[in-house]
Amino acid sequence: MLICILASKLIGVPKTINIVLIGAGNVATHLGNAFKIAGNNINQVYSRTDKSASILAKQLKTDYTVKLSAINPNADLYVIAVSDDVVAEVINHLQLKDKLILHTSGFLPMDILKQTSENHGVFYPLQTFTKTIKMDMKRVPICIEANTEENLTMLKLLAEQISSEVKEINSEQRKILHLAAVFACNFPNFMYTIAEHILQDQNLDFNLLKPLIVETTQKIQVLDKNLFLLRQ
Repeated sequence: MLICILASKLIGVPKTINIVLIGAGNVATHLGNAFKIAGNNINQVYSRTDKSASILAKQLKTDYTVKLSAINPNADLYVIAVSDDVVAEVINHLQLKDKLILHTSGFLPMDILKQTSENHGVFYPLQTFTKTIKMDMKRVPICIEANTEENLTMLKLLAEQISSEVKEINSEQRKILHLAAVFACNFPNFMYTIAEHILQDQNLDFNLLKPLIVETTQKIQVLDKNLFLLRQ
């Protein structure tokens, strides 16, 4: 099946990829919509809760399930988009033989999936997502890894459907990239929270800081130059 899909892509014949989304959170929501807009078919959505599964399924106009045992076995691609601490639970309940399965984690190694299918990889979107905030996926870097050249080519074609920046990196590189992302995103957000609490104690509005924050973040465009000056 994967060979047929790959061949049709390479010769320029449109081919819909049938995808099962395992997860219905922020990442799954944005990827699901991006895949669908690109012309692929979302066969099914899985989530542990009926509410989240049904909301995303309705948005994508597809079926859903809350049971891992009821996941559609006939899709071409399975995308695990759940929190890192749930991935092991998911893969322990799946046996997909030769179907291509991916996870979207920045931290977990690719090989964690090898017990589930002989075809596996990673599809890591390097961005912070919120369900209710629209995202231009074309500007989101997608980092990919796969266990065979054929699967890597397949992932590259899929990633290039939704993003203009696709990078091939291995599990160790991705782990370091994820660590850097934590410093670049999570830590500043935590500092903003502390700043807001400081202002609240004095009945001051956090909006006073927003122009400063915006100006500071915009300077990232010249970060390399600033770092060079700091080293002098």
